[in-house]
Amino acid sequence: MNFDINQYLKQIKLPEPQSHKGQNGKLLIIGGSDLFHAASKWSLDIASKFVDMVFYSSVPSNNQLVHEAKQNFWNGIVVERENLTEYLEEADCVLIGPGMTRQNFHAQSLKNLGGQARLTKNDWQNNTYKITNYLLKKYPHKRWVLDAGALQMVDVNLLPENCILTPHKKEFLRFEKILDNKYLILLKGPIDKIYYQGQELEVSGGNAGMTKGGTGDVLAGLVAALYCQNNILTSAVVASYVNKKAGESLSWRVGPFFNASDLVNEVPKVFWKEINSN
Repeated sequence: MNFDINQYLKQIKLPEPQSHKGQNGKLLIIGGSDLFHAASKWSLDIASKFVDMVFYSSVPSNNQLVHEAKQNFWNGIVVERENLTEYLEEADCVLIGPGMTRQNFHAQSLKNLGGQARLTKNDWQNNTYKITNYLLKKYPHKRWVLDAGALQMVDVNLLPENCILTPHKKEFLRFEKILDNKYLILLKGPIDKIYYQGQELEVSGGNAGMTKGGTGDVLAGLVAALYCQNNILTSAVVASYVNKKAGESLSWRVGPFFNASDLVNEVPKVFWKEINSN
């Protein structure tokens, strides 16, 4: 790392002893598709450990899977995509993109995606392009984290200044020309690189086990959960650091032979250890 992680760990806001449910973060996750079931669930699982409420919105098949797993997800509400508005307004932060599909078509006109325009039921279920850009245009003042499918479908002209982008190397090509712009970009890799307001911070660590599918979805969920209550740079830096440290912690016991679900369970332990060491 090219910075002191302790200065960011010390800034993390922890739940107050006398706080009530809902005061320690409400996150909306919009993700998943009929093709990808697990990605958004990994984001959901890690986020539900850090915030008071997670509103989860996916396609019907994924919503049903979460309903069936309800015994492991008490602190959340499953939301049909057509009913997102009230939950989006209530949420402190919105994560969009894990497990959402990428459509192959020419960019559509955005002139009807804001204001009083409405998406069809089919749009809400299948059209990542329309969902992402419609919501960004309608709610530019929300805290946003964009990952995976949303990153590939977003109109960069609609990105608000309070958003975090979490691309891998290939997705990053769309955004490398705006590194000095108003967004925060967390480039995932063997060394995570965080670009924000002219700064470039590097977070090293992790191991070969982190190449498993889903570890990036865990990171996106952790970033968004922290961003509910913390500033944009602290959220990205601490999430990147803790995610990699959790991978290292697992590797000491099982080498590279762990998966995203193992990482979900390890992250809170490492997070708490790091917070208490400061």
